[in-house]
Amino acid sequence: MGTPEFAVQSLKLLLHDGYPVPAVITAPDRPSGRGQKIQPSAVKIFAEQNRLDILQPTNLKDTEFLQELQSLEAHLFVVVAFRMLPEEVFKMPPNGTINLHASLLPHYRGAAPINWVLIRGEEKTGLTTFFIQKDIDTGHIILQKDITLTNDMTAGELHDILKKKGADLLLETIDLIRAGKARVTPQPSHPNLKTAPRIQKEDCRISWAQNVVAIHNLVRGLSPSPGAWTILNRGSKDEILVKIFKTTAEIQSHQKQPGSISTNHHTYLKIAGPDGFIQVLDLQVAGKKRMTIREFLRGQTVHDGWYCV
Repeated sequence: MGTPEFAVQSLKLLLHDGYPVPAVITAPDRPSGRGQKIQPSAVKIFAEQNRLDILQPTNLKDTEFLQELQSLEAHLFVVVAFRMLPEEVFKMPPNGTINLHASLLPHYRGAAPINWVLIRGEEKTGLTTFFIQKDIDTGHIILQKDITLTNDMTAGELHDILKKKGADLLLETIDLIRAGKARVTPQPSHPNLKTAPRIQKEDCRISWAQNVVAIHNLVRGLSPSPGAWTILNRGSKDEILVKIFKTTAEIQSHQKQPGSISTNHHTYLKIAGPDGFIQVLDLQVAGKKRMTIREFLRGQTVHDGWYCV
């Protein structure tokens, strides 16, 4: 059971290792992209290429779907980046239902762990496999794997690392379950759990009142998607919405107002924070393609004294 590209690597590895997959459950086809054309999920595309049976329920409690699921006689359900399952589903197989989650549980439960560990400047994250229980991401842990983070790693880069290492961890977990050697550990309780809720548009807006390291972490934690954004103000009512994808943080004292721009018109653009500057390296103006700062400055005149809000 999975939907996005993150889940494809796990399905691919299961097939490569010879596990029989009686069916793949994924999200219904949905409008996507600028033209809003109906598109299948990444998992569905891969499943079709490998001639796997595909189920795309809109209601996971639908009687007909549950009967079809029961008829598969699967020993184990495997979930990677799917929806919250009702008890009728996750309790169905004799060996239970396992999930691969892209964090070191119990921290960063939720829909966007890859983004939030970077936004919050964590030095470490990881992967967890666990048996699904009623409350989301709370089940008993089977295996975990640590991943060290760097100060410039983006969400896209971390996604690609975790999808590969996650597939390996998932396969190791299933091998243990098949051999009857899986050992589980209840998730420890923490008074200050860090969570990973779904990213909202306002989570992506840059506050130039934050320190520059926090701004840099927001940018890389949202790069390449959905992208951190700001409004470039050229005076009066002339404003441009800009997404920023790559930055460096320069900590230094200055007298500039947070959000104010410094540039030499050709090679660099820096935006002031309270404790330094954010140097912008890659960005995208609304309605245009992503570009380097040099490409942007060749086509767009920017002056000192302009500012971001």
